[in-house]
Order: sequence, then C-alpha cells, then structure tokens
Amino acid sequence: MSDEMQMQGWRVASEPAASAVIGVVGAGVMGAGIAQVAAQAGHAVRLLDVREGASAHAIAQTAKALDGLVAKGRMVQGERDAVMARISPAAQIAELADCALVVEVIIEKLEPKQALLRELDALLPAGAIIASNTSSISVTALANGMQHPARLVGMHFFNPVPLMKLVEVVSGAETDAGVARVIEALARQWGKTPVHAKSTPGFIVNRIARPYYAETLALLQEQAGTPAQLDRALRGAGFRMGPCELMDLIGHDTNYLVTQSVYDANFGDKRYVPSLVQKALVDGGRLGRKVGKGFYEGLPATVPAVAAPEGALPAISVVGRGALVERLADWLTHKGLDYTRGESADWCGVQLGDMQLHLSSGRSAAQLAHERGHASLAVMDWPVAPDKADALALAFAPHAGALQQLQAQNFLRALGWEPLVLRDVPGLAVARTVAMLVNEGADAVWQGVCEEQAADLAMKLGVNYPTGPFEWLALVGAAAVADLLDQLFHDYRSERYRVSPLLRQRLYL
Repeated sequence: MSDEMQMQGWRVASEPAASAVIGVVGAGVMGAGIAQVAAQAGHAVRLLDVREGASAHAIAQTAKALDGLVAKGRMVQGERDAVMARISPAAQIAELADCALVVEVIIEKLEPKQALLRELDALLPAGAIIASNTSSISVTALANGMQHPARLVGMHFFNPVPLMKLVEVVSGAETDAGVARVIEALARQWGKTPVHAKSTPGFIVNRIARPYYAETLALLQEQAGTPAQLDRALRGAGFRMGPCELMDLIGHDTNYLVTQSVYDANFGDKRYVPSLVQKALVDGGRLGRKVGKGFYEGLPATVPAVAAPEGALPAISVVGRGALVERLADWLTHKGLDYTRGESADWCGVQLGDMQLHLSSGRSAAQLAHERGHASLAVMDWPVAPDKADALALAFAPHAGALQQLQAQNFLRALGWEPLVLRDVPGLAVARTVAMLVNEGADAVWQGVCEEQAADLAMKLGVNYPTGPFEWLALVGAAAVADLLDQLFHDYRSERYRVSPLLRQRLYL
C-alpha cells in the first residue's frame, strides 16, 4: 500500500482507521443504508445527492429506523444519538474533498457513473479510495477515463444494507490489489462478510442466481405448472421464497433489466437469455408487489397442508445407488416406512409394487417408459432437503394407470410431501434448477471470477440460498449433475445447458 493511502487514514496492515471520513454519493435506499452502516462503525459520513432535500430526507429516515431499534431495545439512546451525529448532508461535491473513501451509489447506468467517478478522481487526493456500489456494470469500464484507475474498486452491498451481511469486493483490470484488501478489511470492520470477485458480468451473486429465475420462467413458458406449484417445489428445496414470489418482490422490471444486462454483457450467451414470460409481465405493467400484481394478485395464497395418504402403500423397494438414493432411504427410515433395497438395479429411485418412481435424470417419464417398455412409470424431483420440504414435484408417463398414480402420490404424502403433479418436462423443477446453479457456480470458478468458498458464501449471504453451489455439488455428485444437464442439452438442443469444463473434470477425479 502506498504512503499516500496511509496518510489518508488507512493503516499498513489493511485495517481501516475509524477516524477516516467516508463520503457517500446517492441518498436512495442503498446510499442511506451504507451511510448508516459506516456511521455505526464510528466513521464521520457525508451524504451527497443532487436531488434537492434528498440527503436530509434520507438522514431523517435513518433516524426513524434507529428510533425503532431503540424502541425494541436493540440499541440504546446514546448510541443512536452518536450514530446520527456522525452523518451530515453535503450540499456539493467539493465537501467530499477530504474523504478517505467515497462510495458512489447513483443510478445503475454506465455514463452517469463514469462522469461522477472522473469528477471524484479529480477532486480527491491520490491516496483516497473510490468505490462503486454497482451491481452489474464492469468496474474496468467504470474506471475508463480516470487519472488514477487503480484506486477504483467495486463495493457491492445488498439490500437492506444494515441487515445483509455480504459485500462483493470487485476488482477491475486496473484495481490495485492493496485497495481491494483495504476494502475487504473495511467491510469486516463494518460487520460485513466480504467476498472477492473479478469484474465480469453479474460478478458472483447476480451471475450465479440467474438460473433460479430462468429455469422457472422456462418451465412456465412450457406450461409445466403454475407459479404456485413451482414456488412450492423450490421452497421444498430449502429456499425461503419461490422464484415467482421472489421476482414479484424484487420487481419484474428490475429483475428483467438485470437479466438483460448480463445477457448483453455476455454477447447473447443462451444461458442468460431473458424470458418472454417476464417480458410480457413488464410490458403489461404487472411489475409485482409494488403495483399489487405480478405472477400473483397481491401476496401468494396460503399453502394448503399435506393431505393424508389414502389407503395402504404397496411394497417399497429403494433402487440403485448414489447420494440422492441414500438421502431418500434415510428419509424413509426417519418416517418409519419399511422398505427393501435393490442396489443392483440399472436405475435410481423407488419401486412401488408395479410402479417405477425414478429420481430425475433429466429424462422425461415418457422417454423412460418408452425405453424401458414399462408403462407404470413416473419421475420424481430431487429431494435435496427432505427435512425442509412439504412438497415434491413428479410427472407421470402417458399410460401410467390411475391406481399406480394414486399410490405414487400416497407414497410422497407418507414422506410428508404434497405431490405436485407437473407436465412431463425434462428435469422437473428442483433438479434442473439446482443443476444449473451448480453449473453456473462451476463456470464462475473456472473463469477465475471467484473461489469455490466465495461462491458458496456469496449465495448464502447475498440471496439467502440454503446451500451454496459447491455444497450442492458435494451433496448430489458431479455425475448426477452432468448427466441431467447433458440430457437437457440433448432435449432442447441449447447451449444454455452446456456442462462447465470444471464440472466435467470432476467426473474424472
């Protein structure tokens, strides 16, 4: 680290000094949250916004939020007053001249950000650091035109800033490694968990998260199920919110624009292609909760309880080998169901009398029934979180009998899962979504965007995923993920489902 940076208030050991003055440009929800977090860590903060009265309004809203914490006993009055005393509005950019760090949090467009960053670059001493809270714009592109591009770094917070722990520290091509280390240390001092990322489209979270939305949107376009069914299926994998209700919460205009940005930045890579289903919602003004209608009118309906099984179950045999088979067998034991094992079979799943209930391999029930010459067949989704699930998707072959279908549904109910009968599409819901999340995480690591541990941490802290992509990979196994993706690639003839080279290499370890 340079002597100039030390003089600006950053210690040699990359431990930020609490006395350093922080500037924040942009007094929206994110900017106000960053100012609050910095002030709570002991920094004097100057909050600037070109909109008349915006900074004062943001500070008043922060005071109101802290008053709420005091009322709930989560903050004492003296601490509240000290935090508020550290935040002051700035009327013009010249008032940030002595800041050791300035964070820009303005509109998510390249040109306005570049103009502001160049102005800050000319204003601040060479030792000061400039950070951008961009969620998807290239830090390398933002630095273009700056006299000191080495001091620009991405510092991507997540909303709401005071509550969300993750900060993506993003290095552009010009970013000095010491600057990134300082910001990582600063994030820790502010009570956050930093993960380092290379500046590529979407960074870590917005890139790896795309399949969570994209696969459900693709299933909706294929009329595989309803939004409520698909949401319930994914909540059954441990996600706090299903994709449709989450997109309603985020806002379809926002979610669509991020997808379009990542798609454009990757030169039209089919993996990130926007959805016609979501575009129709945006075009129709169905933007989600903020307008009272999206996939749902208002909030999703209450989920009904799991129905009781009807009648006795036929003999149960757990078939095949593999991590998912063992997880399923353990859950049968936990639920007190008697079963035998058929480990030598050439498929994985459960035999229920004459009904074969296959764990999804990406092949449709119709394809499997045809290939095996066995009409009484169904495909079930991956039970990746059996203890959290209250539902599981399945699909039946065209000529599966009514009795066998009822027995398969009763079997799932006996395990505590409401059967979600979907159209017979390849990969169902959880299996194809988890496989694609794993694949996207693998590609991010393969391309040097981040490390495996950072990918897992970012997805759990940044978007509250129950499991990181590499933790899922360890749980399910590379063979199951690659096999399912290869089948989707075959069925759809789409580069969207190409297997990451890193994932392919795991097959040979």
